[in-house]
Amino acid sequence: MKLRSARWFDGGDEVALSHRVALRLTEADRGRPVIGIADTSSALNPCNAGLADLVAEVERGIRDGGGLPARFPVMSLGEDLMKPTAMLYRNLVAMELEETVRANPIDGVVFLANCDKSVPAALLAAASTDIPSLLLIGGSRAAPAYAGKPLGSGTDLWRALDERRTGRMDERQWQELESTLRCAGPGACNTMGTASSMAIVTELLGMCLPGSAGVPAGGARLQQIAWETGRLVAEHVRREWTPTQRITQAAWDNAVRGLAAVGGSTNAVIHLAAVAGRLGLAGDLTRMDRLWRDVPLLADVEPCGARLVAAFAAAGGVPALVRAMGPLVDGGTVAGDGRSWAQVAAAGGAGAAASSQGSTTPAGVIRSLDDPVRAAPTLAAVFGSLAPDGAVVKVAAATPQLLQHRGRAVVFDDYDAMRARLDDPAAGIEAGDVVIVRGCGPKGAPGMPEWGMAPIPKRLLARGVPDMLRITDGRMSGTSFGTVVLHVAPEAAAGGPLGRVAEGDTVELDLAGRRLDLLVDPEQLATRTFPQPAAAAHLRGWPRLYADHVQQAPQGADLDFLAGPTEAARRFIEPTVGRS
Repeated sequence: MKLRSARWFDGGDEVALSHRVALRLTEADRGRPVIGIADTSSALNPCNAGLADLVAEVERGIRDGGGLPARFPVMSLGEDLMKPTAMLYRNLVAMELEETVRANPIDGVVFLANCDKSVPAALLAAASTDIPSLLLIGGSRAAPAYAGKPLGSGTDLWRALDERRTGRMDERQWQELESTLRCAGPGACNTMGTASSMAIVTELLGMCLPGSAGVPAGGARLQQIAWETGRLVAEHVRREWTPTQRITQAAWDNAVRGLAAVGGSTNAVIHLAAVAGRLGLAGDLTRMDRLWRDVPLLADVEPCGARLVAAFAAAGGVPALVRAMGPLVDGGTVAGDGRSWAQVAAAGGAGAAASSQGSTTPAGVIRSLDDPVRAAPTLAAVFGSLAPDGAVVKVAAATPQLLQHRGRAVVFDDYDAMRARLDDPAAGIEAGDVVIVRGCGPKGAPGMPEWGMAPIPKRLLARGVPDMLRITDGRMSGTSFGTVVLHVAPEAAAGGPLGRVAEGDTVELDLAGRRLDLLVDPEQLATRTFPQPAAAAHLRGWPRLYADHVQQAPQGADLDFLAGPTEAARRFIEPTVGRS
């Protein structure tokens, strides 16, 4: 075993001596791997707040595995408070993690992550640094009951918002809902939002323990997973076992199919594309759509189903999902504990992260291929004159009748105008219209905020209209639902045709044909212009760097200089170790 940290610590000169002193190493510590603990816990991020309680168990696991733990703080990305969106900072945290590893004597890493963008940031850093590492996912939050029903994070709030906007929920009930939600405690969304989806994706990529996705935050089970993760990373260092040995094309394909099987967040599509871009894997939307076509919905979890993610975990989690998917999964790929997924599935996921739930295991949460929650596909990519480079539709959360639809465009260039005008009766918006929200792509906001699920106009809701076709170059929360075409590329701010749509134009979605078209004469379209996005006003700092270098959604909204299209671009160059 050749330790990376030996370049810092070995030798008798003053440089090696000062390095050993800085980490308080004794003679007994010589030759032991240093395992970094990337800690994203923060009071500003309720999803990740509970991670601080897991650090001691991770440290214990690392020591039991023969390693030396070294915790370091990391910027925390939480969707609850960060504006315009935590997505703006995903690439920044990936860079922070990569550079922290590069600059320090770290042989392996346990990435503590939970909320939406902290998980993909860690995955991108793990892929780029390619030193032994695993993620420790912080678990899902509790589901306090409101009106006799456990509250699903996000999903039930959007439903309640519609009730409030139509007057069916009064101010007292709205305040009761707020009080109930405060009781949920730390942890990620308990629905199949982006955090849960990314936990499942991470598990299928072999980057966390099998059976850990969806485990409730807090409690002995997650503590045990934390210990085992620390111990395993120390073992991975000894075996020189790195992320790229597990994140193969076959594993990536499994993750794409697994995302569809659970009705997962469309945000995960962007993150998976970014991972593929870092590693030079085939990760285009055409490939994703081909992988999705025969995958039905097998997880009965909100927003596409009826349960919460803790029930998914109790029913066996990802190991049970892999068994249910059968031939749709390449069982030769490797899980985070070193077994093949075929072995994990055959063993029922036995291990620290998949303890038996006995009689409490809920029935019907993970369904078989011959008895799915709904038929394939659950996700789809569409292309056409309005989306030359593609767009994404969460079919499982859509209204079937709207997946083949032609309507009049109603256009909004910013979020505030959309929220104000949607409910204005003078706007004359009708049920068959197509609501377009643009200027919120990677460059446009900047950061690609979750503005795509425009609310249904209040007067239409009151008439019983539950859904409309909506089109955007932005994103929507994984907890959201409705017929929304997302991530239209190129985005309006990058000169895409979405920026040239005029009020009253005819737009057509044909899901069966995988088409999204603007039915306007091309010559007329060429004469139209779209104003520069607000991002142009950023003259300094990270938003400026981001807007100058961010790629489009099909490339994962990664920065162009972080992607690795060639082997040379993927090189992780070690620093010169000398006097600081």
